[in-house]
Amino acid sequence: IVSVKKITEKKNKNVKNFGIWLRYDSKSGTINMYKEYRDVLVCGAVEQMYMEMAGRHRAKWSSIIILRIEQLSTKECIRQEIKQFHKNSLKFPISHFIFQPPWDTSLFPFKSYRPQTCLKEN
Repeated sequence: IVSVKKITEKKNKNVKNFGIWLRYDSKSGTINMYKEYRDVLVCGAVEQMYMEMAGRHRAKWSSIIILRIEQLSTKECIRQEIKQFHKNSLKFPISHFIFQPPWDTSLFPFKSYRPQTCLKEN
């Protein structure tokens, strides 16, 4: 190993799709694998991959070798769990809405009130 550098990206405000090709050693032998992740940064996608491999496959980080990382377009994605977020009509409803107090909290910083919670109706 000559040098180790952290890769930083300039445009990190949009969510991107990443494909990761990897190889790891399991109890039964060496396994090649392809995984897809959605994240803002490459480092975040790699971190998700390490966490998933430790949870699902019981692979230690020292036995995982990343062969290639590629940014994918929406048409290049294969996995259904990544494709479900490509829809333009995707909405995340607010199921639990907490009302804010009707007064300015800077005027009464220590005033106590009973919190009012309810399901938000459309």
